[in-house]
Amino acid sequence: MSAIEPAVLPGNALAEGTPVPRGNAAAPPSATISKEVKQATRGVYRLRGHMRAIRMTLNALLILALLYTVTLVKALVIPLVLAAFIGLALNPIVSRAKRHHIPRWLGASVLMTTLLAGIGAGIALLAQPALIWLHSAPSQIRSFIPKLEHFTRPLEAAGRATQTLVNGHPARLDNAQNPGDVAISAWDVLANAPKALAAVLTVLLLVFFFLIYGDLILRRLVEIAPNFGYKRHAVSIVRGIQTEVSRYILTTVVINATLGAITAGMLYLLHMPDPLLWGTIAMFANFIPYVGAIVTTTTLLFVGLIHFEALPQALLPAFCFACVTAVEGNLITPMILGRRMRVSPIAILIWLLIWGWLWGVPGALLAVPMLTSTKLIAERVRGWEWFARMVQR
Repeated sequence: MSAIEPAVLPGNALAEGTPVPRGNAAAPPSATISKEVKQATRGVYRLRGHMRAIRMTLNALLILALLYTVTLVKALVIPLVLAAFIGLALNPIVSRAKRHHIPRWLGASVLMTTLLAGIGAGIALLAQPALIWLHSAPSQIRSFIPKLEHFTRPLEAAGRATQTLVNGHPARLDNAQNPGDVAISAWDVLANAPKALAAVLTVLLLVFFFLIYGDLILRRLVEIAPNFGYKRHAVSIVRGIQTEVSRYILTTVVINATLGAITAGMLYLLHMPDPLLWGTIAMFANFIPYVGAIVTTTTLLFVGLIHFEALPQALLPAFCFACVTAVEGNLITPMILGRRMRVSPIAILIWLLIWGWLWGVPGALLAVPMLTSTKLIAERVRGWEWFARMVQR
């Protein structure tokens, strides 16, 4: 083979140190190879960046599609979510009854009968006071306006004195006009009663069947796992999530019910009208952190100013409730639930805004239980630990 003829070298000739003949078929220099490698690497990084941007865009579109779907089918999803939470809260009671050789259907039937009796008794006790307050709201508002004159008269006198000093003549203030009649009728309530009754019956039936067949459904889901290792891991995850979410929901319900009972007793001692109604409102409103306490305090302030003549006595119910809810929210609930179930206030407010915008009042009531349950699930599912860390307090 001559020096100018092309040579065919084996693939590892360069690695073995075989001399390369000089000529047209000579291997490229190392600088050229390094430049090509850099260009190829830069192209791979650019391709990865494009793929990451495409993936983020698709994820954003998927989230928007899910939000639109959740809003579109909220009449179907809200009863399912509410029934799932109630079923998780009541499942430990039925499971404990089963350990005492009581069938699940019998334990669920007794529990649902007791729950229905409690709901019926509560509606019978609270329906009449609630309707009375709805019907008397316009007259109460009209009677409330003159009472404000006792509090605003010093401010008006100070304003007149200031304008006299500035302008040289007293300002003429128009008399406050009476507010127009507020048309509050029970017809809207009666018109929506069938729909509300159907929703309540749907939730109760779903809870009943969740209590009976919930474990069977979870068992069938675990059986889908491909091998024994996955099955065991899935069982541990499902049982852990079920236990922790059930404990959180049941504990939250007990805390809020206790707050409602304390509020009702406190208002009874302060001679507030219908203390049981306001205690029930405080219990349900406490499912909405921060906002619920503000709404209940404002309501008690309004009712106190309407019912009592003296200003200290009118402000006392709202002040006492604010103190009770401050102790509950900053001391009792964190101590009982523990640090693991505590969620960042920023995450709570964002979650409230999102679900309140999507589902209205039901979404605001279910937002925090959904957030805490999602956090507990994300802690145990591989790849979702970042979400649990993001919302952790």
